[in-house]
Amino acid sequence: MENGGIEEADDALPVPTPLNGRRYRPVGSSDRAVIQMTSMEPGSSSAASIEAVVTPQPPRNLKPDANLTIDPSMREGSPDDHATSGGSQGDSKLELFGFDSLVNILGLKSMTGEQIQAPSSPRDGEDVAITIGRPKETGPKFGTMMGVFVPCLQNILGIIYYIRFTWIVGMAGVWQSLVLVSFCGACTFLTGISLSAIATNGAMKGGGPYYLIGRALGPEVGVSIGLCFFLGNAVAGSMYVLGAVETFLDAVPSAGLFQKSVTVVNNTLVNGTETAGTSTISTPSLHDLQVYGVIVTILLCFIVFGGVKIINKVAPAFLIPVLFSLLCIYLGVFIAPRHNAPKGITGLSITTFKDNWGSDYQRTNNAGVPDPSGSIYWDFNALVGLFFPAVTGIMAGSNRSASLKDTQRSIPIGTLSATLTTTAMYLFSVLLFGALATREELLTDRLLTATVAWPAPAVIYIGIILSTLGAALQSLTGAPSWRPRWKFHHWSLSLVGALLCVVIMFLISWSFTVVSLALASLIYYYVSIKGKAGDWGDGFKSAYFQLALRSLRSLGANQVHPKNWYPIPLIFCRPWGKLPENVPCHPKLADFANCMKKKGRGMSIFVSIMDGDYHELAEDAKTACRQLDAYIDYKRCEGVAEIIVAPTMSDGFRSIVQTMGLGNLKPNIVVMRYPEIWRRENLTQIPSTFVSIINDCIIANKAVVIVKGLDEWPNEYQRQYGTIDLYWIVRDGGLMLLLSQLLLTKESFESCKIQVFCISEEDTDAEELKADVKKFLYDLRMQAEVIVVTMKSWESHMESSSTGAQQDDSHEAYTSAQQRIRTYLDEMKETAQRERQPLMENGRQVVVNEQKVDKFLYTMLKLNSTILRYSRMAAVVLVSLPPPPLNHPSYFYMEYMDLLVENVPRMLIVRGYTRDVVTFFT
Repeated sequence: MENGGIEEADDALPVPTPLNGRRYRPVGSSDRAVIQMTSMEPGSSSAASIEAVVTPQPPRNLKPDANLTIDPSMREGSPDDHATSGGSQGDSKLELFGFDSLVNILGLKSMTGEQIQAPSSPRDGEDVAITIGRPKETGPKFGTMMGVFVPCLQNILGIIYYIRFTWIVGMAGVWQSLVLVSFCGACTFLTGISLSAIATNGAMKGGGPYYLIGRALGPEVGVSIGLCFFLGNAVAGSMYVLGAVETFLDAVPSAGLFQKSVTVVNNTLVNGTETAGTSTISTPSLHDLQVYGVIVTILLCFIVFGGVKIINKVAPAFLIPVLFSLLCIYLGVFIAPRHNAPKGITGLSITTFKDNWGSDYQRTNNAGVPDPSGSIYWDFNALVGLFFPAVTGIMAGSNRSASLKDTQRSIPIGTLSATLTTTAMYLFSVLLFGALATREELLTDRLLTATVAWPAPAVIYIGIILSTLGAALQSLTGAPSWRPRWKFHHWSLSLVGALLCVVIMFLISWSFTVVSLALASLIYYYVSIKGKAGDWGDGFKSAYFQLALRSLRSLGANQVHPKNWYPIPLIFCRPWGKLPENVPCHPKLADFANCMKKKGRGMSIFVSIMDGDYHELAEDAKTACRQLDAYIDYKRCEGVAEIIVAPTMSDGFRSIVQTMGLGNLKPNIVVMRYPEIWRRENLTQIPSTFVSIINDCIIANKAVVIVKGLDEWPNEYQRQYGTIDLYWIVRDGGLMLLLSQLLLTKESFESCKIQVFCISEEDTDAEELKADVKKFLYDLRMQAEVIVVTMKSWESHMESSSTGAQQDDSHEAYTSAQQRIRTYLDEMKETAQRERQPLMENGRQVVVNEQKVDKFLYTMLKLNSTILRYSRMAAVVLVSLPPPPLNHPSYFYMEYMDLLVENVPRMLIVRGYTRDVVTFFT
């Protein structure tokens, strides 16, 4: 859908032009300035602090009464206000929604938490200074190949494949080796899927696996697992270094400072009789491994100290020879046996393959050489412990989370690709090695891969050394310092992967498994403990009370992090009456309350207010509360019921909004029905109560969701199709986005798609605004279409009006609203003249700026026309709720709202926060 203005037929009224000829422009990324975001207090959008400088326009539909005297201090648009209005800032046609109404680049950056200073006021950060300056310089960023795939491949391909893999095939046989590789590979692959889900659950910072696990499962689990992972990395690094040193000493025996000889016993069958033959081979000494290992580790540390940039430059030098050595192994396997090959190498033979199909577990000495009197007996469980390190190393990419261009894309693709590539290579190698050599050759030739390699074994020695050094380098790099985008993840996969990990741990060694689990539990307890809890009371009820009290205290009363924010709706059951006495709450309102909670789970508070004296209505209130509680259970809503007795509905709600809840379990969203009946029921009381409730919510920093068309709201069995359209006008902390996602989790709306409409006043800002919103939604893991609608200038609207363009339904509603406001204003003026006092409404002094009134009406006309043009067939429309202008007649505000919702069958009018309820960080 193309960006564009509102229909030409809608443009029919003049607008005041600012004296300086300038117009409001959204803040761009190049603007180097500090802008103070105003708090959402009643009237902040239209109060004197942001008044516009306007010129009088004689041809007005609403003319002021010349005989009426109003105190200049009470009139909007006074000279003092003009001096501080900022000129062009007040000329925004969306002024009714507040100065920070446009969802511009600044607003998006503030919602993502970039460069936000600590709150300077005690009101939970409502006044936040946001500085746009030169971005902090960062190091080089890497893509999927060099940032994740290559490090994972280097870490997975290690010494075990070159030195022990043929030995494992000879010991376990072909079929058990295939089972072994598949078992370990499945565990790693499922772990990679879980890692992908966590990595795509939001934008990542530095910190590697600790950051991933800690932000997903909490700091206790993150620290305990992260510390164990750190220890595992240290052990793996030492293993890789020793493998490189051992290979070097095997290739160059003269380099050994100490020598050690081992006698090998070979059992053979001669004429049906088993005979034993012996031979002596030289093996590296333990002291040689220690000396050379320390030297290699120091050299690798110097490379690591150079940073990720140096490591990525060195990595190809390690990986390319490794890949070349693998190619040489496969070439040697297919052309074997050569003229100088040992007798045990038969070449690819079906007979050899059949002989090696089964297992032949036997005893070996410490060097792995078969020995009937050896101290080590091998079985499948022992081979799992030996081979499993050959499939680990998938965290090498997440170790570099701070150095990746796009962690949400690179970590899943790179990690899973490396896992699948190496697993497929292992399975293919099992089949080749099983058909290549006899079992005796597989068990006795420690470097069979070098023996068969083409053109010479030296290639494999180099490949082994570089492979192990590369893996050691990756192990030393980056120590550990849900709504996931990854669509192939499910919680059951993580559970299966965790169970496989536990099974493999017990197969390797049950004693070490118990020790490691105990260590992780101790670390978890150490991190989570806050002090010794008092042991008072007994019985299950006391235990539940103590647990609930500790949980409530652990939540605290401080501002909740956006990642942990959860909606706690306060459902206003009967705000406007007109329900049968035996119906304590509108049934569709209870259905909507479930839509605001994922899977219907969460806390809701259903409130009804009884007008009257508490002493007289106390028993009636208790009875009504029991009825409401039973109705909540009947509707399968998880919540509590409260009945308040107060002199008026406004007084009762003001008490509720101040006192309801405990700590962070206070309701944070007020949900009520739109008073569609106000015009035929009560022209003064309902508007006054409606405005009072909204103002109280804004002062108490509660979000507001007003449901229009509640009777048409679908139940759980009525499936909706089409779109969920968001008209994102004000910076609401992302509440409107969160509500749309919650609607998609319900069966009624799961077939719908989200469209986000952003209102821009200038055509030149539309494309930049669209790109920023799309990037913002991508970081939030939201799939939505972004449409930017530009509002044409008042001048072009005047030209369209002069041509006598046909008026649509919205324009007819606009004209009717003008006439009703004029009539109501005339009555107010007559009363003020008769009583010789300023304009009053319900005992409250009000201010009328007729130019503002007409301007606000026209804003609603334009917005309603836009909604009808683009979202007439939408399943539900979400639009921002403008705050009631300060000292403005409540009747006028209801006329604005009626014009906004005109002819829209189903709408949610949302007022959010100045603080965030969504974040794209993990």
